[in-house]
Amino acid sequence: MPLFQYTAMDSVGKEKKGKMEASSEDAVAASLKEQGMFPTSIKATKGAAKKESGPAKDGKKKGMSMSLNFGPMVIKVKDLTVLTRQLAILLDAGLPLIRSLRTLEKQSRNPAIKKTLNDAANSVEGGSTFSEALSQHPKSFNKLYLNMVRAGEAAGAMELILNRLAVFMEKAARIVGKVKSALIYPCVVLTIALLITSGLMVFIVPKFQKIFQDLLAGEPLPALTAFVMKISEVMQTQFIQAGIVIAVFGVAFKIFSKTQKGKYIIDWVLFRLPLFGPIISKSSISRFSRTLGTLLSSGVPVLNALIIVKETAGNETVSKAVQQVHDAVKEGEGMASPLAATKIFPDMVISMIEVGEETGKLPEMLEKVADTYEEEVDNAVSGLTSMIEPLMIVGLAVIVGTIVIALFMPLIKIIEKIGSS
Repeated sequence: MPLFQYTAMDSVGKEKKGKMEASSEDAVAASLKEQGMFPTSIKATKGAAKKESGPAKDGKKKGMSMSLNFGPMVIKVKDLTVLTRQLAILLDAGLPLIRSLRTLEKQSRNPAIKKTLNDAANSVEGGSTFSEALSQHPKSFNKLYLNMVRAGEAAGAMELILNRLAVFMEKAARIVGKVKSALIYPCVVLTIALLITSGLMVFIVPKFQKIFQDLLAGEPLPALTAFVMKISEVMQTQFIQAGIVIAVFGVAFKIFSKTQKGKYIIDWVLFRLPLFGPIISKSSISRFSRTLGTLLSSGVPVLNALIIVKETAGNETVSKAVQQVHDAVKEGEGMASPLAATKIFPDMVISMIEVGEETGKLPEMLEKVADTYEEEVDNAVSGLTSMIEPLMIVGLAVIVGTIVIALFMPLIKIIEKIGSS
């Protein structure tokens, strides 16, 4: 029988790790639930993988099975949001889960959705729970999704939970889209500015340099002109070297950004950027509040909810802060005080969470915080876009204008020289 390694949370939120022999991951999850534990990770050990990778018992050719393996099919977030909404509507209309899955499978033209729904329906027909069936596709369904579905199964309100999930995903996608739109515009303008400047320096400036050498006969050029000519010369003669340096820097940055410390430093810097920092900060707070509020209102225990929020925060600075809150709550403290100690969350957020804890309406308060900060992100993005546009135009005008002035200064000298002769 295959051997699996598991990580699970007990009833007080303490993490436990171990190994278990079972027929499948679903069997491990079921056994852990019977013991009162909440599984967060189940993986087959190398020994189990070897057993599974042996020759097929049905006598099929190995080559044929390899030729049909194109890797896991992943459902995109946008498609998953629509699918979640459709499934909630069918369940709310009174259709059984298996029939709902089969109906959506027949209607869908997306290969990834069809395969996932077929696998899920087969698993449920075989006796697995819906959450266990979805856990077989971790690339499509993250821990937040799976834990909310588990909460829906436990509460017997799957359609309500799926509706909440769909609303959450729609709002999360909207906030991400707003932040991306705020970042894309200046990047596009900056790229165009760099292309125009590079074109001037590489193709136009050298021609003027030749004219100046012929007509000024060794006379010194104005300081600004000499500076521009030097930059142009460097861009022409050391183009390959500069490209290599940029490529090496890019690869090094990518490797650094993959490390835990690198992610934290980059996110810390992003939080404190002059123009974009407030938008990134507000969107992260909105995501934290929306995720935690949705999980708590769905019946997920607070310690488990904080772990899920930490893993789905999308920002290492927030993840580290949530871990501190989790550790404090596990010791019996409230959430407001450790949140204040992180120095990330504004006083208004901490006050609302404190009121929510005192009144027993924390999920509702978190939803209000998320709504407030989503609106603030909206206003910040609009303000940033309207401010960046003139700044970019002025910046581009200054760069191009400097090059043009640098080229015209020797021309004026040449014209005066011709006029005097």
